[in-house]
Amino acid sequence: MNTTDKGKNTAIVAYMTIIGAVIAIFMNQEENKSDFASFHIRQALGIFLSFFILGYFVGYANSWTATSAFYLFYFILWIYGFLGAVQEQKREIPLVGRFFQNTFKNL
Repeated sequence: MNTTDKGKNTAIVAYMTIIGAVIAIFMNQEENKSDFASFHIRQALGIFLSFFILGYFVGYANSWTATSAFYLFYFILWIYGFLGAVQEQKREIPLVGRFFQNTFKNL
């Protein structure tokens, strides 16, 4: 398995729940470090963490329309990032991708 395949597999694992993102961080350690995988780990971790943080506040809205829109928005972001990993492209998540890259730059 070459480094591109290893990076792609790690990037895909990163999008499989928050636990997958943590597993991907360990898969992408120093000896197997891949820039492609690191990029997608930062994107996936940002999606999951912001979902949990913002979801806490959206839950107080007590509105099914706000909650539905919130879930739909994050599902679309997740699909966008996941498809980028599958297609071996480094596409930042719209609106927040640059922020995630800067915030988690040490991963």
